[in-house]
Amino acid sequence: MTDVITGLGPRWEAQVATSLERVPGVTIARRCADVAELLSVAEAGVGQVAVVSHDLRGLDLDVVARLRAKAIRVIGLHPADDEPAQKRLRQLSVRTLLPLDAAVGDLADACDPGVPDGPGAHGTDGVLPAPETPAPSGPRHAPEPPRRQAQQGQPGEPGQALRRDIGPSGVDQAGHIVDGDPDLDAEWTGWRPRGDDDPLAGSPGRAHGTDPADQADGAGPADRSDAVPERGRIVAVWGPTGAPGRTTVATTLAAEVASRGAEVLLVDADTYGGCIAQALGLLDEAPGIAAACRAAEQGTLDLPALAGLAPQVLPGLRVLTGLPKAERWPEVRAAALERVLELSRSLVSLVVVDCGFCLEDDEELSYDTAAPRRNEATLTSLAAADTVVAVGGADPVALQRFVRGLQELGTVPSPQPLPVVNRVRSASVGSRPEARIAASLHRFAGLEQVRFVPDDPAAVDAAVLAGRSLVEQAPESPVRSAVGDLASVVAPWTAPTARRRRPRGLRALSRR
Repeated sequence: MTDVITGLGPRWEAQVATSLERVPGVTIARRCADVAELLSVAEAGVGQVAVVSHDLRGLDLDVVARLRAKAIRVIGLHPADDEPAQKRLRQLSVRTLLPLDAAVGDLADACDPGVPDGPGAHGTDGVLPAPETPAPSGPRHAPEPPRRQAQQGQPGEPGQALRRDIGPSGVDQAGHIVDGDPDLDAEWTGWRPRGDDDPLAGSPGRAHGTDPADQADGAGPADRSDAVPERGRIVAVWGPTGAPGRTTVATTLAAEVASRGAEVLLVDADTYGGCIAQALGLLDEAPGIAAACRAAEQGTLDLPALAGLAPQVLPGLRVLTGLPKAERWPEVRAAALERVLELSRSLVSLVVVDCGFCLEDDEELSYDTAAPRRNEATLTSLAAADTVVAVGGADPVALQRFVRGLQELGTVPSPQPLPVVNRVRSASVGSRPEARIAASLHRFAGLEQVRFVPDDPAAVDAAVLAGRSLVEQAPESPVRSAVGDLASVVAPWTAPTARRRRPRGLRALSRR
C-alpha cells in the first residue's frame, strides 16, 4: 500500500480525494488543510507521496525541497491546458505533473513507488525535465567532476569520497535539490589536501588520474576543452577569512572572459560582506541575488526574469549583485540559490560566483530542525560549481589561513580547487617569493601546483576608485595578465588561438 498525503485547494479537494480513493493500492493517510500541516505530517514520517495542487497557498520551492528531503514524491496537479500553472509547478521543481481530472490509471502510475520520479516516468506531458550534466571533455589529467565519480578513494587517500545522504527523490537530507541520478549524486566527493607529514597521503595533493607530465604547462583540474559547452559552467571563487582578494580575482576573471566575446554572469553570493556592486560602481539598494532567490522560491523565475535582474555592465558581462547588509542572509536559501545557478547555466556560458569565506555547516542547528543555515549560500555555490578557484594571500598570516582553509574546504562537497596566491611580493615573504610559497604550500597542504597573481596596488586601487573592472581600467596590468592566464584554464574555449608566451605573473610551479 502507498500512503498519500494531500495538500489541495478547496475547489479541488473533494474531486481529487474521490479519484485517489479509486486507485488500487493507494490509501489517503492525511488530507492537509495547508502547507504547515503538510510539512508537519511529512516530518512525522507519514506518507510516501504528496499530491499538491498548483493553487495551494504557501507552496514554494522550499516546501517541495523539504518534502523530498523526507523521501516523499511530490505530484503536482493543475487544470488541464493551464500552461501558467504547469510552468509554475515546473519552476518549483515538481517533476511529475498531472491534470486535475487525470484518469485513475495515470494516478496509479504516478503514485507507484517502483516507477522512477523523473522525465517521462508516467507518460505525462508535464514532467519536469531534469537538467542534463554535460560530460567533461577536459584533458586526461583532469579529475572527473565529483557528482559523476563512480568509485570512491580508499580510506586515507587524497580525494576520499564524502557521501551526501541522498533520498530516493533526489534531494539530500538538508533539503537541497539534487538533479540527475540520485545514485550517482550520492557519490559526491570532496577532495582532501594532505602534506608531507601525512603517512597516508601517497602523492600529496595529486588528484586521482593526474599525470605530472601533463601538468608542465600549468594546467589544473579544470575543463580544458576548446569546445563551447552546451550548458554554462560554474566557477566558484572562494578564499579564507582575511580579505585575500577573491572579489578582485572574481571580477577580473569574469571581465576577462567577457572581453573575449563570451557571455558571463558574475554572482555575488557572499552573505557576509558582498561588495561586487561597490567595486563595479553599481547601485545595490535592490540586491539582484535576493530578488532572484525570492522569485525562485515562488516559482516565477525564468530566463527573461533572471536576465532582467542581472544588468549588463560590460559587453557580455551581467552582474547579480549581492546583499548590502549581512543581516539579510536568510533571503538566500539553498534550494532557491540552486535554482538560480542552474537557470544561469542556460543564460550564459560561464557563471562566476564570489563566495563567502565561512564553510561551517551549522550541523547542531540543522540536525533536527528546518532552520536556514548561515553559510548555505557558500556551501551551495561550492557544491554546484564545476571548478573552484581558491584564493589565498601572500603573507605569512594569509598563507596560514589558506592552508587551514584548504583543509576545511576538503571536507565539504566541492571539486578539487585551483589554488591561486594573490598579491605576491618579495616584501612579505622574502626573495624568490613564488618558490618559497610553493614550497610551503607543498609541505603543509600537499599542493603540487600553485598559481600566482602579482601585487599591483596602484592599478587595483585605481580600478576600485573608478568603479571599473581591472580589464577596463588597467588592461596592461600584470594582475590582468595573470588572471587572463587563469581564465584560459577555467574557460578554455575563450583562450586565444595563437600560442603566446606565458606571462610571468601566473606561473604554475610543479614539484616533481
